[in-house]
Amino acid sequence: MPMVKKTTVPPEKLKLYEKLLASTPGIASKSNFGAAYTAVNGNMYSMISKYGVVGIRLPEPVRTAFLEKHDATIFRADPAWPPNKEYVAVPDALLPKTAILRPYLQASYEYAQTLKPKPTTKKSP
Repeated sequence: MPMVKKTTVPPEKLKLYEKLLASTPGIASKSNFGAAYTAVNGNMYSMISKYGVVGIRLPEPVRTAFLEKHDATIFRADPAWPPNKEYVAVPDALLPKTAILRPYLQASYEYAQTLKPKPTTKKSP
């Protein structure tokens, strides 16, 4: 079952992102603005942009190690936006390699849990 109802994300990349999310226990996806993402306590920790670029939020020194090991760059959700400095952009060649990416997504999830929860704007019933 697709997690995004209407999206401009290239379908083949969205399937690879969904496969990565499904491979990691405890991770649930959300969608907004035509793209998919993961969040815990209001803090995003991974996303796929409408251009099909996957970003994973990583703490230091994991981020620097990922950038060097995988010849990656800092993630930009949109070329016109500034880079998301805590996120790495997953290279296209690495995206199908779920087993390699799974530990990074797990580290991202664990890192997001240590961040201060963001207040919700939803009103209680």
